[in-house]
Amino acid sequence: MSQETDPNKATPDGSSQPTAGVPVDPIKEYGVPSLEPRKNPRGNIQFIGIIGQVEGHMTLPSQNKTTRYEHVIPIIFMAAENVEVDGMLVLLNTVGGDVEAGLAIAELISHFGKPTVSLVIGGGHSIGVPLAVSADYSFIAPSATMTIHPVRMNGIVVGAPQTYDYFNKMQERVSDFIVKNSGMSKERFKTLMLDTSTMALDLGTILIGEEAVNEKLIDETGGLHEAMEKLYELIAKHKEETGSSSSNDSGQST
Repeated sequence: MSQETDPNKATPDGSSQPTAGVPVDPIKEYGVPSLEPRKNPRGNIQFIGIIGQVEGHMTLPSQNKTTRYEHVIPIIFMAAENVEVDGMLVLLNTVGGDVEAGLAIAELISHFGKPTVSLVIGGGHSIGVPLAVSADYSFIAPSATMTIHPVRMNGIVVGAPQTYDYFNKMQERVSDFIVKNSGMSKERFKTLMLDTSTMALDLGTILIGEEAVNEKLIDETGGLHEAMEKLYELIAKHKEETGSSSSNDSGQST
């Protein structure tokens, strides 16, 4: 990628801006080791990390660990457009964050057009749930947790029926996406979301590892090795179905 940035030169919101002369650090700026696919005879994988809090239209304080949607969305687009990328691995350890930004990323992953696998490590809470289920196949580490709860309100709330209707529609968008992209029924999702017995001072349910699989939210428990092996399997199947091969296969299909 040709864009360069000066880490000492910042925009008014505190973020760095492109400048000539200083190479971009892809891990620092985008949370990925490289924006170019690695050459692998089993398939070239684009890695994306959803780490910390998903940042939306408002810049979060500098002490927050965040994933910026304006960084992730271009990476997904470039990976979808790049003929050398055969699949995408989405690694999640997030407390949640901006609902619309998270849904935007989840929608792009679910319509990526190439095989995708997600892996929840640590936690995939709140808006991290639709992000986790957006992939073709999902994994969760045995020790990882996921929290299902209603959409929360921040800031000034207007006491009017329109406010309730707005948040109810937002909740429906999240719920419908999760149900569509997982094996969980809408009735079961609502039951877990509104449960008052498992979370102190709040509504919702915390699922740990195998529990998320038993609830048909996540496909399988596993770690990085299992997630990558599944992605290679999906890539091989996709190549067989489409008759395509990546440029590093020298014209030979896998």
